[in-house]
Amino acid sequence: MVGFKFFTKMKKIKSIVTGGAGFIGSNLVDRLVKEGHTVIVLDNFVSGKRSNLSHHLKKNVKIIRSDISNIKNIDKYFRDVSYVFHLAGLAEIIPSIKNPKKYFLNNTLGTLNILEAAKKAKIKKFIYAASSSCYGSPKKIPTSETEKIDTQHPYAFTKFLGEEAVIKYADFFKMPNISCRFFNVYGPRLNTTGQYGAVFSNFLTQKKKKRPLTIVGNGKQTRDFIHVDDLTNAFIKLARSNLKNKIYNLGSGKETSINKIANIIGGKKIFIPKRPGDPNRSCANISKIKNDIKWKPRISIIQGIERLFQS
Repeated sequence: MVGFKFFTKMKKIKSIVTGGAGFIGSNLVDRLVKEGHTVIVLDNFVSGKRSNLSHHLKKNVKIIRSDISNIKNIDKYFRDVSYVFHLAGLAEIIPSIKNPKKYFLNNTLGTLNILEAAKKAKIKKFIYAASSSCYGSPKKIPTSETEKIDTQHPYAFTKFLGEEAVIKYADFFKMPNISCRFFNVYGPRLNTTGQYGAVFSNFLTQKKKKRPLTIVGNGKQTRDFIHVDDLTNAFIKLARSNLKNKIYNLGSGKETSINKIANIIGGKKIFIPKRPGDPNRSCANISKIKNDIKWKPRISIIQGIERLFQS
């Protein structure tokens, strides 16, 4: 693949993926291994699954059970590592309100721990999985990276603090750091619980159990859904770029209503009351990342749903 000539011409590349046993992380591990990387996965398996990585040979992927908020001797895993993809963290809203301390330990302190280890290792690129939840209910749609920050719950706040640390470390220590604000990611191995792709998680479970699709509110609310393959492609392009100290939105750049998703999937539908605080619209302005790395999403929502039901 053309995009990986940067990697494959060099000696064996070693990368770390924190949260690599999760939905997004395991898809990224697949991509890295396919291109010849040796990957170290750091995961505490609270939401990640070993089965997501069971198809990899031990020589390609080393799995370390560890909690990024409390890691001893973490530095040894970063020796000779070139790239760090930091995806580990807690990603649900309601639990973050019930137990904010847990989210600070994982999403903020955990990120600091990974940053410190990466700084000592003098890595070539550090990419952080931030969240579009930092925008709250934005006034401007599509929403750009310059939109006002409005964190409305501990999950959003702790993920944003993690991003602040990533960018400040780039300033203070000249680290090659990039933060990507994820919108709604979906694709193979989508977790049936959790914040990412929650709509698809619910619909998939309901469809498989032959139950009606549960639509919150009137279903006219929109979200920006990005397929995990498009997201990992962006990660790879960012990793091989000379860019650093940057923040990017990662979405499809398109609004899709919940009703449209339900209609594509098909079947009976039931409507339940809207949850307080849910934004009516969500859409990423992705012009910045498109211009900087010549990337654009390629998988349409219809193609993505077809792939989802085939996986």
